[in-house]
Amino acid sequence: MRKIPAARLALGKPEAEASSLIDRLLFFDRDFNPIEDLLGNPLPSSVKPAASFWEHFPELDKSAITLAFRSLDDNSQPLRISGNLGVPGSHGLTIYRIGDLFAVVRSEEQFDDERATLLHLATHDPLTGLPNRRQFSEDLTTLLQENAGSSETLSLMQLDLDDFKPVNDTLGHAAGDKLLQSAARRILACLSSDDRAYRLAGDEFTVVSVGTGHPARAHRLAEDLVAAFKKPFTINGIPVFVGTSIGISSAPLDGTSPEQLMKASDLALYTAKKEGRGRAKAFDPSMLELLEQREMLRRSLRMALAQQQFYVEYQPIAEDGCIVGFEALLRWHHPLLGKIPPAVFIPMAEADGMMPDIGAWVLEQACREAVKWPENYLVAVNLSAAEFLTSGLTDRISQTLDLVGLPPDRLELEITESVLLERTVNNIDTLNTLNVLGIRISLDDFGTEYSSLSYLKTFPFDTIKIDKYFITDLETDLKSQAIVRCIVNLAHDLDMQVTAEGVETPGQAEWLHSVGCDRLQGYLMSRPLAVEAIDEFITRAEVSKIHARQ
Repeated sequence: MRKIPAARLALGKPEAEASSLIDRLLFFDRDFNPIEDLLGNPLPSSVKPAASFWEHFPELDKSAITLAFRSLDDNSQPLRISGNLGVPGSHGLTIYRIGDLFAVVRSEEQFDDERATLLHLATHDPLTGLPNRRQFSEDLTTLLQENAGSSETLSLMQLDLDDFKPVNDTLGHAAGDKLLQSAARRILACLSSDDRAYRLAGDEFTVVSVGTGHPARAHRLAEDLVAAFKKPFTINGIPVFVGTSIGISSAPLDGTSPEQLMKASDLALYTAKKEGRGRAKAFDPSMLELLEQREMLRRSLRMALAQQQFYVEYQPIAEDGCIVGFEALLRWHHPLLGKIPPAVFIPMAEADGMMPDIGAWVLEQACREAVKWPENYLVAVNLSAAEFLTSGLTDRISQTLDLVGLPPDRLELEITESVLLERTVNNIDTLNTLNVLGIRISLDDFGTEYSSLSYLKTFPFDTIKIDKYFITDLETDLKSQAIVRCIVNLAHDLDMQVTAEGVETPGQAEWLHSVGCDRLQGYLMSRPLAVEAIDEFITRAEVSKIHARQ
């Protein structure tokens, strides 16, 4: 592997030899003040600036130079200032931005040692000492060019630290810096002479591995790195557990350019995190296909509401053998892909902040339809966590009911337990306000998420919905029977009704009736109906009710 020679720093020179450099090379921090150490090493007094940048060069136009400094970054060309600066033999300055430091070189002399120092600073991370993003790009480009047309292979690994942010948030940024330094040392301890580690930014690292045996060798190295990070770090005497997730790509199998390899390893890293973190995943072309499909859906989703691609289906809810209402279910018909499952597009809509608008549309559509039903029929509408946490929710719901003319007691809002993870004052106030307005509140999917009984004591629910997970094997599984029986009894003792979802067989319905379950919902009563089919369904249901009374 091509190696970049380590620069010989001026701070490593003997005092007598280094003393002559103070007139040519100076280091300042981001506020242009003198610095005490460089790359963690204390500067000898002979090369330590005695004053700020402005005191060294009082003849400079401070406002103009400050403005020019702001345009500098690690990838910028150095700033050159020409002219006599009041120092004998001086013909100007060359100023380099290196991380949070400014390196100032007087331009009358350019010695190799100074250039080596600046080269090292420009290509290495000041915190960990690892090569930085600039050096990574150069190395990867060169290695791929050298391997082109040969049988040589190369592997690239992207590493992200898991749970690094809580360390910064709880122990402070100084502790976070120590952790990054320790992480760099732990990475280096796993590498051979054919591997090189880099720090790209924040808690992002990469490893480039060459030699024989790839990509299998890279997979073994990645597993070694994951195992190494399972051991705790000790920061200021405190054990800290921070794992790593790794994405692997190989050349030429996954690409022959830096951009292709980075994209492939990034997708593999995303998959590793999605599958639970603390693991390594190698790139697979199917990852790219899934990402492209997901991004295409995300773009389409942003236009779906405006282009009227959403529609609502209604699933009947029965009580004592009679229909008492419907649950409104959001559906999306993509013009090219057809029906998209709600489990696919609703999380996207929530992540992209679209659910408040989509939810408001569903609520209005459902309420407008419910006005046409018999006066004793209710309509149940799902309320996502993203909608629930939106300010002004209760006002918008109240305005929708007023606009449509639907009585509040005919609307039931269904929320899941994820909405209630934080029992904040705002959450309680929102539910209490909805309750005061006369709107019914249902706790959906009870028993499948967090199921804290404190929710039932703290929040004003009217209904608990038992998830179909407990209903599917209800006729044969004694554990499901025990759980459902307990939920029904608990709800009734708290003056709440119970609805069972996913009821598909007469045997399930009979058992639920036997334990006092109030309402049933599922394919036994009906599959979700298109809006055009509701009138006919209600007519048949009302006729059946009349016949049942006779």
